[in-house]
Amino acid sequence: MLTLERGGTGGSWRPGRLNRRQRRRLGGGRHWPRFRLPHIASGAFDLLAVVAMVVLVGLGLLNLYAIGGTSLAGHQAIIAAAGVLALAVFWRLRASVLTVLGWTCYALAVLFLLAVLVVGTHANGAQRWLALGTLTFQPSELAKLGLLIVLATVTGSTRPAWQRFTFAVVLAVVPIGLTVLEPDLSTATLLVAITVAMLILGRIPMRFLLPLFGGAAVAAPLAISLLRPYQIERITTFLSANPADAGPGWAVLQAHIALASGGWRGQAGNPLRQLLAEYLPDRETDLALASLVEQWGLVAGAAAVLAALVLVWRLALAARVPRSRPGALVAAGFAMLLGVEAVVSLGGNLGLLPVAGVPFPLVSYGGTAVVVHLIALGIVLSVRRDGARRRLWSAPSWRYARPRLARFAALALTGLLVVFSLYAWNLQTTQGDALRTAAQSQMTRCTTIPAPRGMITDRHGTALAAGAGTETVLATPALLRSHADDVRRLSTLTGIPAGTLRSALDAAPATALSTPLADVPDALGDKITAANLPGVVLAPKPTRHYLESATLAPVLGFAGVATPADLRRWPGLPNGEIVGRSGLEQTYDAVLRGVDGKDCFAVDPAGVPVAQGSFQGAVPGANLRLSLDLALQRQLTASLATALAAEPPGGLGSAVMMDPKTGAILAMASLPSYDNNIYGPPVDTAGLRDAEHAQGQPMLEHTTQVAMPPGSTFKLVVASADMAHPVFDPGNVIPTGASFTLGGHTFHNWSALPPQNLVQAIAWSNDVYFYKLANALGPDALTSVASQFGVGAPTGIDLPAESGGYLGTPKTVQHWYAGSTVILGIGQGYLTVTPLQDARWTAAAATGSLVTPRLGLATGTSTYTALPPQARVALPFAGALGPVRDGMRAAVTSGTASRLKALPVPVGAKTGTAQDPSSPNGGLDDWMTAAAPMNDPSIVATAVVQGPGEGATSAGPVVQEALGYYFAHQNEILAMPPVQAPGR
Repeated sequence: MLTLERGGTGGSWRPGRLNRRQRRRLGGGRHWPRFRLPHIASGAFDLLAVVAMVVLVGLGLLNLYAIGGTSLAGHQAIIAAAGVLALAVFWRLRASVLTVLGWTCYALAVLFLLAVLVVGTHANGAQRWLALGTLTFQPSELAKLGLLIVLATVTGSTRPAWQRFTFAVVLAVVPIGLTVLEPDLSTATLLVAITVAMLILGRIPMRFLLPLFGGAAVAAPLAISLLRPYQIERITTFLSANPADAGPGWAVLQAHIALASGGWRGQAGNPLRQLLAEYLPDRETDLALASLVEQWGLVAGAAAVLAALVLVWRLALAARVPRSRPGALVAAGFAMLLGVEAVVSLGGNLGLLPVAGVPFPLVSYGGTAVVVHLIALGIVLSVRRDGARRRLWSAPSWRYARPRLARFAALALTGLLVVFSLYAWNLQTTQGDALRTAAQSQMTRCTTIPAPRGMITDRHGTALAAGAGTETVLATPALLRSHADDVRRLSTLTGIPAGTLRSALDAAPATALSTPLADVPDALGDKITAANLPGVVLAPKPTRHYLESATLAPVLGFAGVATPADLRRWPGLPNGEIVGRSGLEQTYDAVLRGVDGKDCFAVDPAGVPVAQGSFQGAVPGANLRLSLDLALQRQLTASLATALAAEPPGGLGSAVMMDPKTGAILAMASLPSYDNNIYGPPVDTAGLRDAEHAQGQPMLEHTTQVAMPPGSTFKLVVASADMAHPVFDPGNVIPTGASFTLGGHTFHNWSALPPQNLVQAIAWSNDVYFYKLANALGPDALTSVASQFGVGAPTGIDLPAESGGYLGTPKTVQHWYAGSTVILGIGQGYLTVTPLQDARWTAAAATGSLVTPRLGLATGTSTYTALPPQARVALPFAGALGPVRDGMRAAVTSGTASRLKALPVPVGAKTGTAQDPSSPNGGLDDWMTAAAPMNDPSIVATAVVQGPGEGATSAGPVVQEALGYYFAHQNEILAMPPVQAPGR
């Protein structure tokens, strides 16, 4: 007979042991008899489990509200309410209907899965849903519940182990296979996990399980062929451990960014929270937990994990309450399912597991999943209610009621969730700043606001190079087109019809950060800026206007779009940056260019601007004041042009005027020249082509970039060498004549001249005297002194690409002969110099010091600061140069430079005519160099003209006219606005 015995704890009752006869009378011992204890409580309720459920559902609704507003959250809330109602219904069911319920769910799930394959809805490359009017339903979620209950019924029965095992595997294969065909491999994997869990929990002997697991391990590689490309990409990205990879790797990176961006309180109060959310893919489903943390903070994420843990443990412990084995297995199996979903979802959000498409239970969006999970919870509460006469922590009342390893599995899942949570905390503390920076960077796009380039002026402030005086109106179409009133205001300000403006905005790409609408004068640009229109900024036109291109183009150079060479010179330049490409524009580019501004916008993942970000105005470049005097520059250029016009076409000319004590350049002419306005931008292609192919190398700055034989002007250096290394007494008269013969080779004089001393030889440019002097000095002494005068090396002027010329020596020339020294004495042979080098040694001979030429005088805007000059270098033999200066003076008073005698101050000079094979006009370069006043020089003037004439007749007039103008206007030329001393 059936007996009742007092339980071990809590006053519960359990069925007593039956003998074999009693079991036969009750049906062969296969089934427990059904009975109802009159004193069993009728309303047992697991408050903790229900509270955990409410927390998870509530957190899911909070996430949906933050990322999608009330509509998305409201839809999920309605579904959740229906699920809660279903939970209440199933909670009131008797456990005796569990078997019928399971088979019904299983049959419906299989039927719906078959229907999906025929009439299912396609999305994202899969066919997983059935459409019921406006609602969609995912049968694979129902398959989880049906398979769980059916497997609990089968494995919890008293049938022989092999029958329970076989029947369970066959039942599992059907929904798993149909789910794979959809394909929905993530759900299929969960169904496999449910099957394995129920086989273990249901105490199927290991002799059946081990072969099954072994076969599965062998067949696992074959399953790769079932994976879709995106699934393989997810696994590959996970194994590569590179969250920056595209596709799923990018999704993991966004999840990390979301976790780091949330902080403790989240971004819910941030006006850009919706924009932040848009960067997180699958924020409603697979990455809902990361989205929850981003929107509501780490506290919300921790609450979700804790609620999941509470629910798993309440379900696992509830497995000890039911009086039937199927009921216990349903509770334990549902606990394992929730735990696995939580672990896989959290691991995928953290990048510790592949992103498998498994949602976080009750938090992720999905009506079917929420309803099924709530129904499952109601069923567990129902079976718990059925066993409520025993306390939750009491021991099982019969031998096989306890599912195998249920608490151990719950403990393992808890450990994984705790470890994953600690990893999330570590991610926040160690990489939080970097990830938040990445978040800001990926949602920000900036457009460059070019800085106005500083002006270049002469020493008095007269503009030589300046901006175009116009600005470009730039608008962000996505921001401005939505403000009709602002479009009309802009139309009124610019005078452009509003319809035209709207058409221009509509024609621009949606992702455009700035679209040019109009060019306006600077004054009107200031008014538009003051109007503060959304997405509208003013940028200076990049066109550079050179007001004295005919006289200063080679000196000023030009500005243009940076080339690869410029990018190597100035690393970090943005593409399209306007930089100095040659001349002073290049040398002082860092001063003139200024600092570009930035106009930044918050953009969505497609790159469309959605809000104005930070704005950093451009810092205009400083102005550069030159030592040049524009009026003197025009005079020098005009005189050089007249001299060059008298020569056959194809030659070139150059002239320079320099302060011999400071090196300041007062005028520098180079002809033929070019129009540097052709470089724009935009570039005048035809004009550029013409300039490049013109005669006379107009693109070069001839004073510093063209080296030629200096002829007799070099005799000043040779005479100075005699002062440094005396071989001829300056007062000794040396026989000269018409020629000089050395080693069987005759060197001719330009004219038969009488015996002369050093002063006379300089004045009359006596070649024979200097043949003999050079031969007596020898090449080493001569080239050593020439090097001290700066011959053969760049002068150091603040212009790029300066030529150093060439000074040959016995060490650098393979075959140096005695004749090489002789012809070097008259400025021929292994020697070429630039006109500026010639002017420099003229200044050194006149003052005894070597200066560094310079054009830049000061920089600034409203106030100017002087650029620090290079210190003068005193020549070691400066005190012995008196005879050389006397010779220069004698050249004017009684020698080859007598045309300068009419100037109002005493002038010292030297003429020269050099044979130059590179000259197109008769092979001659005509030179004159002069210093004045000779007793205290304040100016040096040097000119060279290529042509068949001689220095006194070709270059002489250039120097004469330039010096005449200088001394007639010296006070006006040297006067200039005040500048601050360097370092102040």
